[in-house]
Amino acid sequence: QVQLVESGGGLVQPGGSLRLSCAASGSIFVINTMHWYRQALGKQRELVATLTSGGITNYADFVKGRFTISSDNAKKTTYLWMNSLQPEDTAVYYCKVTVNYRPDTYWGQGTQVTVSS
Repeated sequence: QVQLVESGGGLVQPGGSLRLSCAASGSIFVINTMHWYRQALGKQRELVATLTSGGITNYADFVKGRFTISSDNAKKTTYLWMNSLQPEDTAVYYCKVTVNYRPDTYWGQGTQVTVSS
């Protein structure tokens, strides 16, 4: 089994920054894809950023130039660096991974990000 634990959320003022972490554990010998999603209250969950084991990244238009996804393979941890945060970035942020060349996906429990003055 694979477990994901997210951390790093919190309250930040507009224009501020946060770093989210997603630590994976369990029977993993390779993390193939890493994703960050978010879900604002009353809205559907949406994809924010993707990182493949080959180093390819992809970002939603609404975060391009502000957010960066990265990983530390030795720590099996994925990060989401968020800069220039705005109130519309307020949401619960979730990580999702695929591992070991299998199609199964694993989700974290989510971490709340609130951007407010």
